[in-house]
Amino acid sequence: MIRGMHAMFYSSEAAALRAFLRDKLELPATDVGDGWLIFDPPTADLGIHPSEAGGPPSGSAEISFFCDDIENTVQRLTERGVEFTQPIEDHGYGLVTYFKAPGGFTVQLYQPSYSK
Repeated sequence: MIRGMHAMFYSSEAAALRAFLRDKLELPATDVGDGWLIFDPPTADLGIHPSEAGGPPSGSAEISFFCDDIENTVQRLTERGVEFTQPIEDHGYGLVTYFKAPGGFTVQLYQPSYSK
């Protein structure tokens, strides 16, 4: 049956966002023609959260990336020019920060405190 998941970003800066994911985050990709990259990210998981007052409304979706060593990852990405919007914080489920990506995106990066 289902053997994978395809996620999408809709961006006013699609070429810049593709280059950012390829060059800054070093996600492997296949060019399916004319510079249109389809990324092959590593391990993924999917969480279902209840909508709560003050949080994202029902029907919304978010994407985040996780890593094994957030301090090292933030340092390496910062050296590549990635802009982080807040310091690393403990959110219970893991250590969390956010970075900017072309097209007006703010993306979560976290180091999970649970077993992967």
